[in-house]
Amino acid sequence: MERNHLIVHGRVQGVGFRASAKQIADELDITGWAKNKSDGTVEIDAEGESRQLKRFIDKINEGPTPFAKVEALDITEKEVTNSYDSFRTV
Repeated sequence: MERNHLIVHGRVQGVGFRASAKQIADELDITGWAKNKSDGTVEIDAEGESRQLKRFIDKINEGPTPFAKVEALDITEKEVTNSYDSFRTV
């Protein structure tokens, strides 16, 4: 298991980004959350098996909706907590 904290920069608010991130997370059995930040970024805390988490991050980096445009992705590894039972949008 791994846990990553992401800050997604670009055109990521108002384009269905968080809902798409949830759909991808659900498909890959990733738990955690995604929320909009006041600076226009999206913050994500994601936990899952290493291979699935890498796939999740790759899909997020591609921009999960046709209208999203990811310009930068900050990734920080965190300690696994196993405190999430699903992926939700905040």
